[in-house]
Amino acid sequence: MRVVTLLPSATEIVYALGVEPVGVSHECDYPPAARERPSVNRSRVDPDASSAEINEQVAAAEEGDGVYAVDRETLAELDPDLVVTQGVCDVCAVDHVLVAEAVEELGLDAEVLTLDIHSLDDLFESIHRVGSAVGRDERAAGLVADLRDRVAAVETTAARAETRPRVAVLDWLDPVMVAGHWVPEMAETAGGRYELEAAGAHSRPREWETVREYDPEVLAVAPCGFDVAQTRENLADLTERPGFDDLTAVREGRAYLMDGHHYVNRSGPRLVDTLEFLAALVHPDLFEAPPRDAVAELGTVRA
Repeated sequence: MRVVTLLPSATEIVYALGVEPVGVSHECDYPPAARERPSVNRSRVDPDASSAEINEQVAAAEEGDGVYAVDRETLAELDPDLVVTQGVCDVCAVDHVLVAEAVEELGLDAEVLTLDIHSLDDLFESIHRVGSAVGRDERAAGLVADLRDRVAAVETTAARAETRPRVAVLDWLDPVMVAGHWVPEMAETAGGRYELEAAGAHSRPREWETVREYDPEVLAVAPCGFDVAQTRENLADLTERPGFDDLTAVREGRAYLMDGHHYVNRSGPRLVDTLEFLAALVHPDLFEAPPRDAVAELGTVRA
């Protein structure tokens, strides 16, 4: 089967099921083999710009032709049987409507499978759906069972904690945005309290004063599309805000940078890795420390 995946999380799911896509999105970089596949879309936003500049570029693109464009020539050449896209966020990846229009106008005999993931259960259901579409039902069942076991292990261990600290995860810096979708659920599963956003809700801008009043005891900074290094480059957008140094998480050395690009904001199998990393930040006495390429202490990068 010839499969095209137009978002990184779908690419990771397909590879995890033992299928190598014939085409991917411009952001697909895991597993490393994905980087060698033809890109079927492009972005109208500069990913290396500052957080404020990216925000402005996204706004301008949305008023124009959109953030993404489908490379119709490449898509036609690949002639896929299945195109996997998403309906979660038209800023994060090419929108399913744009993909469906391209498939129809090109006259391709391809199924368009849209993933709409807002929770861990949505992720597991999506793995089953992709597995069914590519003829890997049994492998999908095994993958989901393994992921569910890991989630249950985190929940069981976190239940031993005597406290449930206030957690905040930020997935943009300028403006400040509080992470929604699967993040509130994961923070709670990891043994924390997440009271700035409801589980399953879209991430959205919040007034900085709201974050200050909430005063997180654990703070994870994980901008969408940024790895730890790029987050470090844009950190002043957050640290120079009034009262930042007075936050309990900052004063107590419990503020961290997380790789939002590969983990926190990528709704593939590695969301369970993210859960395990987050649990280690919330209850470091109960969980193994996360790898340094995925998480860095904020204090160590400000010096």
